[in-house]
Amino acid sequence: MNDSAPERRRLAGLLADKQVLTLPWLRAAVEAVPREQFLNPGVLLDERRAWRPITPRGTTRAEWLRLAYGAETLTTQLDGHLTADQCGKPVTGVPTSSSTDPTTVVGMIESLDLDAGHRVLEIGTGTGYSTALMCHYLGEDNVTTVEVDPEVAARADAALEAAGFSTWTVTGDGLLGHPRRAPYDRVIATCAVRRIPYSWIRQTKQGGVILATIGSWPYGTGLAKVTVNEDGTAEGRIIGRSSFMQARAQAVAPVAGDLSARTAYADSERTAKVSPLMLEEWMPAFLAQLAAPGAQFVRAATGDGTPLLYVFDPERESFAEFLAEGDGWTVRQGGPVALWDDMERALVAWQDAGAPDIDAVRLRVTAESHLYWIDAIPALRWEHRLA
Repeated sequence: MNDSAPERRRLAGLLADKQVLTLPWLRAAVEAVPREQFLNPGVLLDERRAWRPITPRGTTRAEWLRLAYGAETLTTQLDGHLTADQCGKPVTGVPTSSSTDPTTVVGMIESLDLDAGHRVLEIGTGTGYSTALMCHYLGEDNVTTVEVDPEVAARADAALEAAGFSTWTVTGDGLLGHPRRAPYDRVIATCAVRRIPYSWIRQTKQGGVILATIGSWPYGTGLAKVTVNEDGTAEGRIIGRSSFMQARAQAVAPVAGDLSARTAYADSERTAKVSPLMLEEWMPAFLAQLAAPGAQFVRAATGDGTPLLYVFDPERESFAEFLAEGDGWTVRQGGPVALWDDMERALVAWQDAGAPDIDAVRLRVTAESHLYWIDAIPALRWEHRLA
């Protein structure tokens, strides 16, 4: 059924008007690949307290195409197994797979600087839509895509076959890449990672590009673009804000249980120099993760609705608790790592430097460490060593 052709052309026009879609070959791919085929067996729409299932059989064709060619990310799986066709009514759950909004998909593919003949490794097949866009230009033999979830991988493979692309769809841990088909000219990750795995660098040709979202919070993450050097290192910068589901192998378990027990024994207490509410903003949240990797920002409330703010690093058994005091905040810290001291130092230096945006952050990856910095600001420099 080709009745979605007008919707595909309309989507391509909208993306071009937003200056996200500039490459003629990619526009041809957007106009040719039917996104609705990659949403089977359905999607789950966020209605705040529940997810409403929508399937192609349970709605009109017009409504299905409206959803498929809208600007939103569409959730396709909850809790690692639940899909829309299994739900007869709204359900609760945590999203574990989705079809990313077309603006982000197309923007990332444009940022890859693809040329005909390039070999691409995609980490996180998802629905397979972005895979199909690259196959349309590069050819199915030049795209290898890895998906950790066997059911998601099977659905994507079926959709790709139906669209005419018999590409290399692999079920496995994308953090390991896929050595069998290496080396690659480009690596693109459609999941967030705490750091760029060195296995990806090993599998990328000299001069090749890796594109991945870095961070472990649901926001405050950045899209890293690095080029692989002759010496086996990779260097580049954060090119913009980006938000993806975390790679499943690195998914962070939410801090739960009795928070008062976690904060019972403080080693220090003082007035905070900056408000912890800064951590609700994108760039400060990104800096906080660089300054204290492994820490989580937690918001809770008392029985009467009074807000509670914390930073926890369960692995290092450290915490910071924030108490509102008039117009300011008191911070209590405990454990071997003074988490807020590290975060606050970065936030103050960032403010003093004029609050540069996320694209000012540079990074260098080696087999031993990840180095992040902002030029000309010595206080904004962090090395995360692996050993």
